[in-house]
Amino acid sequence: MLSQDELKQAVAKAAIEYVPFDCIVGVGTGSTANFFIDELAKIKNKIRGAVASSEASAKRLQSHGIEVLSLNDAGDLQVYVDGADEITRHLHMVKGGGGALTREKIVAAASKKFICVCDASKLVDVLGKFPLPIEVIPMARSSVARQLVKLGGQPALREGFTTDNGNLILDVHGLQIMNPVELESTLDHIAGVVTNGLFARRSADVLLLGTPDGVKTMTF
Repeated sequence: MLSQDELKQAVAKAAIEYVPFDCIVGVGTGSTANFFIDELAKIKNKIRGAVASSEASAKRLQSHGIEVLSLNDAGDLQVYVDGADEITRHLHMVKGGGGALTREKIVAAASKKFICVCDASKLVDVLGKFPLPIEVIPMARSSVARQLVKLGGQPALREGFTTDNGNLILDVHGLQIMNPVELESTLDHIAGVVTNGLFARRSADVLLLGTPDGVKTMTF
């Protein structure tokens, strides 16, 4: 039986196949993205560099000798590789367990192809079991929380955590997310919300799912 880490490593290796020669790669954040960064280091002479979705990923890329560029300098990207906290067969995701959701969403939006890399435990029928992260401007924390309660959620402040952008995260429990695209838009319209962890309007293009029977490729 493969461990969770071995499954993550398998999908990270599979994702390398989607990296075009001489491109700048968008790189996500989290444990599976870290495995991808380690695999990327093996082909670093074939790429021009990377755009990182967090300070932590930037440091890991630099430690491997991979040049990290800003998205402003890189322009549109060929490919973005990142994990998810939950994903459906429609390739809608909940992301932001690591708190990098805003930058992840920006890099994903600037990329022609989004490759999601996950182990099989992340595939769900309905999003919402994993608390939905929402990045908020600090002064709006309470007012946003009240709006989230009206939507049926139970928001909890992520204690002792500040995003790379200097903001706070509210983790919203108790949501059954039947229409991710609609809810993503609704949440983004709450004043004080920077962004939310639903990746439905810009969903993944390809899911590489680590299973005990090998890596399964899913598209929608």
